[in-house]
Amino acid sequence: MGQPQPNSADRRLESWKEIAAFFGREERTVRRWEKESALPVHRVPGGAKGRIYAYESELRGWLATPRPVPEASTTAQPTIQASDRSRLKIGVAGKWALGLALVALVAVGVAYRSGHRFAVHASAALLNHGKATTPEARDLYLQGRYYWSKRTPEDLNKAVDFFTQSIVHDPGYAPAYVGLADSYNLLREYSAMPASEAYPRALAAAKKAVELDDNSSEAHASLAFVSFFGMWDFTNGEHEFRRAILLDPKNARAHHWWANALLALHRLPEALTQIERAQALDPSSGSILADKGNILFVDGREEQGIALLDDLAKRDPSFRSPHRYLRDFYFRREDYPHFLSELRADAVTAHDDSALAVANAADRGFAAHGVEGMLTAMLQVQEKLYAQQLVGPTDLARTLTALGRKSEALHYLDLAYQQRDGVLLFIEAFREFTPLHAEPAYREMLARMNLPPKP
Repeated sequence: MGQPQPNSADRRLESWKEIAAFFGREERTVRRWEKESALPVHRVPGGAKGRIYAYESELRGWLATPRPVPEASTTAQPTIQASDRSRLKIGVAGKWALGLALVALVAVGVAYRSGHRFAVHASAALLNHGKATTPEARDLYLQGRYYWSKRTPEDLNKAVDFFTQSIVHDPGYAPAYVGLADSYNLLREYSAMPASEAYPRALAAAKKAVELDDNSSEAHASLAFVSFFGMWDFTNGEHEFRRAILLDPKNARAHHWWANALLALHRLPEALTQIERAQALDPSSGSILADKGNILFVDGREEQGIALLDDLAKRDPSFRSPHRYLRDFYFRREDYPHFLSELRADAVTAHDDSALAVANAADRGFAAHGVEGMLTAMLQVQEKLYAQQLVGPTDLARTLTALGRKSEALHYLDLAYQQRDGVLLFIEAFREFTPLHAEPAYREMLARMNLPPKP
């Protein structure tokens, strides 16, 4: 049998690892897809055992072709933990009695994590708008939203799996593409997935969702997010946020994400208005409350912001956002014992070995030589990890600025700009970079980003 002849512009993936990266999934998942769902993977004739390859165009075509989804999958067994600690388990498809129970729970926004209630809002507008879909695609979408709301690396990857399977059932189902875009938008924040990989995937999925349903508020909100935070297209991003809210004024995610965009633009009164609207629409959302704590801190209400985040962290220690914000807040306040504690908690909740290595070095350095020792030890580890592309340039710039090494810090900030590091969008809110504000290279970088200077 002859080998497939791809388009000359088509990309050939040479291993299970590359195929898994294309989908943003684990290798075992795509291997299962080949075995159970005819994923188009080719083997090298006469080559070493296990030598495989695939073409991106064929993989995209596979996604666009409806097919049955295997019922018993070890990566697709969602659970809900209720206050009595009893568990409901369902399969991806076919177990309709239990499946409908999960759908009902998700639809009314009830989920429990470690004894704390979090809302999972699968809005009626998103579920009912546009063309009808299959019960299987809708059920898979809802299960994806359940995991997406939990915002841990494992759960976000499970969400990607469910949204992908929903698309397999119905390639024209816009909400599933919205869910896929939202998952990639968060994976670069809550996991080790680089923004350079996550954002292009999010952009493609969001554009597809808008193409399928231009009247979907959720699709426009997802496109707004990746346009603003991923592509740094601030004008179009804000336009899409306004469009999303015009289509559905009760879209909590649109208000939430626009609040963060307004924070980057230094429009704090508007940011607070939008985050409070988001909270009113979704009062039990941990992510909205965490970002509200950040906005309050930047607005000068530091104690109020820290108290809110402390409460969130106590209620759900596995939720990363409170630890990440508290880590940064304590660093800015030069409260280094609390900084070290939150630095470690952030690394643990993100399951990030690189961040944990930095935290270990910081602990040792602080114990031996105080703040100077802490910063020096952190920098040594960060430089090694940066050479392996395991930490971002902004991390080094922050440490170098604290050490008073301005020219080196500016060098890494320039690299962050070249790599479109999203942290730069909020750099004016970071007090630790204040020593750089008068530097011509710093002001020039802000001008290149088209960000307004902080008033």
